[in-house]
Amino acid sequence: MSTRGVGRAPGRTRHALFAALGISAALSLGACGSSDFANDPRPAAPIVVTAKVGAGQVQVSPDHFGAGLVTFTIANLSDSPVRFTLSGPKDAATPPIQPGDPGNLKVDLPQGSYEATAGGGGSSQPARVKVGPERKSSQNQLLQP
Repeated sequence: MSTRGVGRAPGRTRHALFAALGISAALSLGACGSSDFANDPRPAAPIVVTAKVGAGQVQVSPDHFGAGLVTFTIANLSDSPVRFTLSGPKDAATPPIQPGDPGNLKVDLPQGSYEATAGGGGSSQPARVKVGPERKSSQNQLLQP
């Protein structure tokens, strides 16, 4: 009696076992994912708009841009706390911004005309902001967040 191959399946059984494993692996990998993949374009890249609240007026730069996500960086150059407010198709406001401090307001603006005011400690001349049609997608643009 030979001890060769003790504990091992005969060659034919081993080949059948490998074939069954290969088929099951191929079937399970074929079931992964979906054949219907929606490749929606990315939204427009966010932009930064600056606003300055000074003695008696609010200035916004740029004062016209396309619809989408906008971050307003507000500098309070007045002598009293102010609350930067956008009024239009979508309203938004900041908490009080102390004199000499910066403030931020992040908002997804739809198309329309807006008025930027700084209420609180004093009255100031409002700034007009024009938001145009939605900005282009940032699809296929490198170095985007």
